Amino acid sequence: MSAPTAVRAPLRIGPYACDTPVVLAPMAGITNAGFRRLCREQGAGFYVCEMITSRGLVERNPLTFRMIAMDPAEQPRSLQLYGVDPVTVGAAVRMVVERDLADHVDLNFGCPVPKVTRRGGGAALPYKRRLFAAIVRAAINNAADVPVTVKMRIGIDDERHTYLDAAQRAADAGVAAVALHARTAAQRYSGTADWSAIARLRDAMPAELPVLGNGDIFSATDAVRMVAQTGCDGVVVGRGCLGRPWLFGDLEAAFAGRPLPVPPRLGQVAATMRRHAVLLGEHLGADKGIRDMRKHIAWYLKGFPVGPELRRRLGLVSSLDELDELLDQLDPHQEFPAEADGPRGRQGSPGRVVLPERWLDDPDDASVPLGAELEHSGG
Repeated sequence: MSAPTAVRAPLRIGPYACDTPVVLAPMAGITNAGFRRLCREQGAGFYVCEMITSRGLVERNPLTFRMIAMDPAEQPRSLQLYGVDPVTVGAAVRMVVERDLADHVDLNFGCPVPKVTRRGGGAALPYKRRLFAAIVRAAINNAADVPVTVKMRIGIDDERHTYLDAAQRAADAGVAAVALHARTAAQRYSGTADWSAIARLRDAMPAELPVLGNGDIFSATDAVRMVAQTGCDGVVVGRGCLGRPWLFGDLEAAFAGRPLPVPPRLGQVAATMRRHAVLLGEHLGADKGIRDMRKHIAWYLKGFPVGPELRRRLGLVSSLDELDELLDQLDPHQEFPAEADGPRGRQGSPGRVVLPERWLDDPDDASVPLGAELEHSGG
């Protein structure tokens, strides 16, 4: 299958380099060790675990430590941290280094979820520019040789764009890369990503600092087009790989200048589904793994003319043996449907960003909001 291709220089994050300039975006409830391994089996890239809270790590929350479980083959091991208090974030990064929990730390300043922004975290935080800078510095000062990167959004809303100022402060602090999801927090996942913001960020940053683009990459063609239009050094892929982990093979081919692989027939999709279920079982345990697999079923089958009863039964599958029985009922020769292309996963609608009281009064206020740190991980 032919498509636009682009040979790129390796993406370098600190001492780690990858010929395929692609990063798997952390996604809550999705990017666990099993899913990351499945994606790595498809193609090269940097694969980041689910977002965890700095407080959860420092307080040794059992859920947090289960979420940062890494597959023995992962290299480098990438971990994303969320935090609002520079002291807690610094302590969390120091723990990562001292306990050798990861090789790369990404800081989340892009999450638009209300339970995060109402405490001043995620996409709300760069508005408080001094507090933002203090958090990034605290992470880097405690990171030793572990590279620290940041991911952010354009801003809170169309009236409050913060990405250029925040990226400059992060660059001054010594981050290894900056990633931009080209939407505001108010957009959430709706509408269209503004790739021109990625181009402006690339122009504003030092040439040696990698700038990564995120937003509306649902195919290898999208990724190549983003790089061509913005000049960014690599792409961050989130929702586009849901039910389509072979996208990373497509991306590897595109960035190597090779023709894209032929889209999988339904039989190949079924084999990937089973592999996914096996890996989830190894990571989460058989019962929890198969339950976790259920949410992926609809993404894998998007666009395929699978009957409603079989689709329903697959969505309620309770064991690997039952999954095998149901997958055997699929027509393995069905070609990959055009209807499966395009957006997938959550989209929703734009809305007001939930913020701490009087959060917008003073962008230079560096104080930590009362009760800002979440007690548990996820987001």
